[in-house]
Amino acid sequence: MNVPIHDIDSYEAYINRELSWLSFARRVLDLVEDTSLPLLERVKFAGIMGMIYDEFVMKRMGGLHQKIQKKPQHIGYDGHTPVEELAMCWKELEGQTRILDDLIEDTLRPALAAEGIHLMDYPALAKRDQNYLENYFKKSVLPILTPLAVDAAHPFPFISNLSFNLAITITNDGGRNRFVRLKVPSNRSRWVPLPKYRGFVPLEQVIAHNLHFLFPKATSFDTYFFRVTRAAKDNPWDRARLDDHSADELPPGSIIGMVTAELNYRKFAGIVRLEVSDSIPEALRNWLVEQLRIDHRLVMPIRGLIGCSDLLDFKVTGKEHLRDQPHHPVPHPRLRKISPIDHNGFFQEIKKRDILIHLPYQDFDTSILSLLQHAAVDPQVLAIKLTIYRTSKDSPIIRALMDAARRGKQVAVLVEITARFDEAPNIEWGKQLERAGAHVVYGVEILKTHVKLAMVVREEPQGIKRYVHVGTGNYHTGTARLYEDLGVISCNDELGEDVAKLFNELTGAIPPQDYNLLLVAPHNMRERFTELIRQEAANHQAGKPAGIKAKINQLQDRKIIRELYQASQAGVPITLCVRGLCSLRAGVEGLSETIRVYSILGRFLEHSRIYRFENGGDPIILLGSADWMKRNLDRRMESVMPVQNPHVKQELERILSVYESDNTNSWEMQPDGTYLRRTPELGSEPITAQQVFV
Repeated sequence: MNVPIHDIDSYEAYINRELSWLSFARRVLDLVEDTSLPLLERVKFAGIMGMIYDEFVMKRMGGLHQKIQKKPQHIGYDGHTPVEELAMCWKELEGQTRILDDLIEDTLRPALAAEGIHLMDYPALAKRDQNYLENYFKKSVLPILTPLAVDAAHPFPFISNLSFNLAITITNDGGRNRFVRLKVPSNRSRWVPLPKYRGFVPLEQVIAHNLHFLFPKATSFDTYFFRVTRAAKDNPWDRARLDDHSADELPPGSIIGMVTAELNYRKFAGIVRLEVSDSIPEALRNWLVEQLRIDHRLVMPIRGLIGCSDLLDFKVTGKEHLRDQPHHPVPHPRLRKISPIDHNGFFQEIKKRDILIHLPYQDFDTSILSLLQHAAVDPQVLAIKLTIYRTSKDSPIIRALMDAARRGKQVAVLVEITARFDEAPNIEWGKQLERAGAHVVYGVEILKTHVKLAMVVREEPQGIKRYVHVGTGNYHTGTARLYEDLGVISCNDELGEDVAKLFNELTGAIPPQDYNLLLVAPHNMRERFTELIRQEAANHQAGKPAGIKAKINQLQDRKIIRELYQASQAGVPITLCVRGLCSLRAGVEGLSETIRVYSILGRFLEHSRIYRFENGGDPIILLGSADWMKRNLDRRMESVMPVQNPHVKQELERILSVYESDNTNSWEMQPDGTYLRRTPELGSEPITAQQVFV
């Protein structure tokens, strides 16, 4: 901002949430442009961009459309109505989409070709390759195609979310034109390989140029591509409210039916984006808009590839020099030598002192997964409790829990079936666990359960002992290799007692407990964070050491931001590593002069949450599942633990220090809300945090 801001409640003090999210997307787009990255990694990031845009349109823009219907005059904390927000988001999204489109067509595809990786257009193929694809089409694609005509007897068909479609105008012998919609089958690879590594051809082009086999009597075809994006609602409890039901009126177990119904609603949700080939005639485009019953402003012309998220599935053999070096997580040094059958040895190691696990640099399988596998088999273990928000398809965690249940151990699993886009698999996991004999709870009334907790109850000579894992990430063997996360394995009695209380609340609907160590949302977390921030301001004014550091995914909660502004105005130095959206303005004269906000991006998705308060020279460090978002503090079950072990605190201090020193993959927020990528100062060594941890 060019003008000082002194009023922490002014509209200018806050960055629009949706635009800040798109600002994060723009930083990821920088990685597609980054010529210092291996080429196939840039292609991967282009695919990630497509996925990011799809999710943004479904979730955030879909939500704005709903706001316009319900509260069109509502003014957000940044001063904008939903209509204004939607217009600003669409403008920014269009601009970024054009940049990505041009990057793929004008930079990445030529660069791939220069490396012998040809992503070809069908008309440019040699005759032998066209013949090959013709045979491939007839044998592997044609039998599964379903053309849907539109005429007096055939209404315009339903277009499912994110499905890829051909809009075909067919001219028959009599000169009559007919429109046909043809869905590109999703069970065929988008990138059809040519023999002898001669290249790849998009499946939609293979279909478009072989339509004469599907319509042998047609005299000509005009073919264009299109795809629709539908809104994705978030919370099935909202549907219950719309249906005039309170939680008390719903029959037991209603959540499963509610989520199943929500999945059905989502299939038929309103269209919020129509992507079309930019070559489509205006008359046909307008006709599609009319048939889909959408506003013409929702049309987004695409010059090149529609649905570029499929680039995540662009598989090229060899060419290792065009990829990052393979990453192999290492076992935690304290767990490395423990045999898979030495159950007592594993638990004795935890009893020595807490263990901090830093994923994906340290191995998930030999630490967190091993905790559950030892517990499943160890005859001294009496019970296992776990929260599942997202997990992998063929999950060894689920297998370990089922094994434990079959062995007669008490197994309790909270499966959060409202985890967006993972609802169906989570319902299925719950059923499998129940069949094996586990106690399964499907979330908590009204609130989404986002805690990342595991507890093992073990009978030992001195009595019952609880072993717990408090983490920042999901119990998911796949993301454990791609996401940066932290977790502490501990047998601290006070922490174990708190975790046991929280599990009882989650599974038994017991009223909120008095937690001694844990910060639990929506009970005491907001109040405790507020106290900690205010204490730093008081300490600074009293001449004591003061400061706040945090590493989080997102920062949006207005009350927390106000507290941070007030602490900054009291002189407290504040450093925030915020990967994604951030509604706080940093470094603004009169408002936030002592606040630094930076964002780390790279090969791994930064996902951990760490909070550090100087506390007069005796730092308080916490980690857990919650960001400083209103949804995390008020509408979710979340848990954050204070780190007490001095060795673990020292490790976390080092981790925060490494992130702050990154001068290559770090983007600094400017006072106007934009971000600039850091570069090493003259004579300084380049430091990339993720590379340091590797």
